[in-house]
Amino acid sequence: MTLMRSPAFLGAVAMTAILAVYVAFVAQYAFILVRSDEWVSQVFGAAMFVLPAIGVWYLIVEWRLGFTVQRMGRQLEEQGRLPAFVGEQTPQGRLTEEAAEAAFANAKALVDANPEDWEAWFTVAYAYDEARDRSMARRSLKHAAQLYRKASR
Repeated sequence: MTLMRSPAFLGAVAMTAILAVYVAFVAQYAFILVRSDEWVSQVFGAAMFVLPAIGVWYLIVEWRLGFTVQRMGRQLEEQGRLPAFVGEQTPQGRLTEEAAEAAFANAKALVDANPEDWEAWFTVAYAYDEARDRSMARRSLKHAAQLYRKASR
């Protein structure tokens, strides 16, 4: 499945479009308030510009992370080093809790051995995902992306 047809990519595009509409409406009303004669409306309008600015910043950060993770995954796949964990699986195809814990222990050992290696952090992120800890998986992917960008300079 190509990137353009993946459900995650299409969902991200849809959320970006919704956010763009939201930003446009809020910015429009903020502009109207800033141009009014009342000082309270002007202050409120200026404050309303903060929300679209935060939304645009967050959008840029998330798209940047997504593209970086995509490049990292593609590079590992081309090298035949994409993380794959073996072990007992549930009927849904995920690792059992015990197998996921073992996979995480192996991945964590890689990070402990080389904490500045983006590939090790990428593997840890997937191990966290197998262990169903999405927040830590995301944090690990963010760290892996930072290390990847640093190594690519």
